[in-house]
Amino acid sequence: MPSPSSLAARLNPRQRALILLALSLGGFAIGTSEFASMGLMLEISRGLAISEAQVGHLISAYAIGVVVGAPLPAFAGAGVGRRTLLLWLMGFYAAGNLASALAPNYASMLLARFVAGLPHGAYFGVAMLVAASISPPEQRGAAVSRVLLGLSIAILVGNPLTTWLGQQFVWRIAFALVSLLALVTMAMLARHLRPDPDEVRTTPMRELRAFNRPQVWLALAIGAIGFAGMFCVFTYLAPTLVGVTGVDERWMPVAVGLFGVGAIIGNVAGGWLVDRLQFRAAGVLLAWSILVLLLFPLAAGSAWAVAPAIIAVGTMGALAVALQTRLMDAAGEAQTLAAASNHAAFNTANALGPWLGGMAIGAGYGHASTGYVGAATAAIGLLLWVAATWLERRHAARSLACCQ
Repeated sequence: MPSPSSLAARLNPRQRALILLALSLGGFAIGTSEFASMGLMLEISRGLAISEAQVGHLISAYAIGVVVGAPLPAFAGAGVGRRTLLLWLMGFYAAGNLASALAPNYASMLLARFVAGLPHGAYFGVAMLVAASISPPEQRGAAVSRVLLGLSIAILVGNPLTTWLGQQFVWRIAFALVSLLALVTMAMLARHLRPDPDEVRTTPMRELRAFNRPQVWLALAIGAIGFAGMFCVFTYLAPTLVGVTGVDERWMPVAVGLFGVGAIIGNVAGGWLVDRLQFRAAGVLLAWSILVLLLFPLAAGSAWAVAPAIIAVGTMGALAVALQTRLMDAAGEAQTLAAASNHAAFNTANALGPWLGGMAIGAGYGHASTGYVGAATAAIGLLLWVAATWLERRHAARSLACCQ
């Protein structure tokens, strides 16, 4: 985590709050765009005359864009100030989502979603470093959490709102709204975030050397595979509720809101668990994910049972807190690249989950089978956590033996 610069001392509480609000608004815009296609799957399917599985491919295209764009802060940021980089990233995000809103067919929409995903991980990586650098030492953790709070609020408020707007008017309004939010974020950052003369510039090779550690890659693998189950279920939530549970699709905003409630609970619970269990929290959360995902297909047949099940699936987001903390501990000097790559790992899960779920549905196992597919990915994630824990203990034992 970067240390605060002299810029932190020159900012008053109001100025700092406005910068953090702008950074959080960017997170809100990104979170709203990332999950919009899931809540509006049926509307996009009808609007572009494509199958639900092809809408899943649009979600995967965005996620692949996040993965490809994650190294941007390590390479582009080596010679560019963080303020300038944030402005470029948000401008690029506005353009990608405007292209999504205007896409006339499946092929152009696929390209637009890939382009929109490119700044995602890089934005969060740089934004968290800026939040830490403008804050006093005792407030850096709270500042970073505010950036991520925008993402959580997007799940609770932004996605139900865009789902409702898309159902009432046209699905394209969701991406147009995100483009507008990105432009507002740019304006706020340009107005309130000043260049930092004490900003420490790194080099791509230094970041890459620090990044190339087994525990870093294992943490990213846990996120990429173990987190896929949540996206597998959430992506196909609309057709599951309509085709299996038997509720009208106008209830989708409520369902997305329930998922958001679970995400907020997961963020709070994840922080509480990490403070007490450190990396063991990831193992607990992966075991919880397996249980939740195995129960989801059983709950999908009843509207009363599926509501708490959706909240439970949302709580799986607690894994993000555990893995982000793990990466901060394991990444050393590669803080920027690790912060961005954590979001790349989760969006690898966002690509993997819908793809695996679509294969199961296409094979005739039904929409509720996404729960079983997700449980299998969470189980693989748990095995990776076991491997990471074993390697860490082995390394600690070797270090102790060398010192004796």
